Amino acid sequence: MTKILKDRTEIKVRFGEVDSMGIVWHGNYVKYIEEGRESFGHKYGISYLDIYANNVMAPVVNMNIDFKKQVQYGDRLIIETEYVDTEAAKIIFTYNILRKSDNELMATATTTQVFIDLKREMLLYPPQFAIEWKKKVGLID
Repeated sequence: MTKILKDRTEIKVRFGEVDSMGIVWHGNYVKYIEEGRESFGHKYGISYLDIYANNVMAPVVNMNIDFKKQVQYGDRLIIETEYVDTEAAKIIFTYNILRKSDNELMATATTTQVFIDLKREMLLYPPQFAIEWKKKVGLID
């Protein structure tokens, strides 16, 4: 059985995040999933600072967001962030954005990040710290 690593974090939609119709502007979803990634990283010990401390960076190279329902000013959202295990030198997450009041699915998303060194060269194999992290959280033996 595959181990699932998942985090849930809550955010409140602020006035500055909505358009003139009172609906969340689509670009703010990027911030919401970023909040999910940061919360996941702090929970499981693979934050951006943890990655950078190992002389590696992990920029987002692909993002997909599917909007299901309109999010409005004042809504409280739950961002569910799930790690997708891969042997490649990348980090993949899936996201569910839920309205807290009724657990309604508002949006889904995926992101892919690749590992690069400090010279901004892409790594072809996972860095050693990523392999050690997978062992620590029980994804590999």
